[in-house]
Amino acid sequence: MKAVAYSKSALRTLRRLPANEAARIRAKVEQYAADPASQANNVKKLQGRDGYRLRVGDWRVIFDEDGNVVAVLEIGPRGGIYD
Repeated sequence: MKAVAYSKSALRTLRRLPANEAARIRAKVEQYAADPASQANNVKKLQGRDGYRLRVGDWRVIFDEDGNVVAVLEIGPRGGIYD
């Protein structure tokens, strides 16, 4: 299983979200870290910048993988996360 590291902005976003949404996003990230193949249909490589995107309902999690660490860079709503 890979370790999960959240950036300051990702943690700030998680704290502002309703508890059930934040828990859902954390659960999906943990699930990906434990078994990347389980989320294969929800993960895409980003174009034009480094990293990957994980889809969780209407939320997007931008992350990067570095060895045994999944580094969560940003969390945001579907439309505004890519700007």
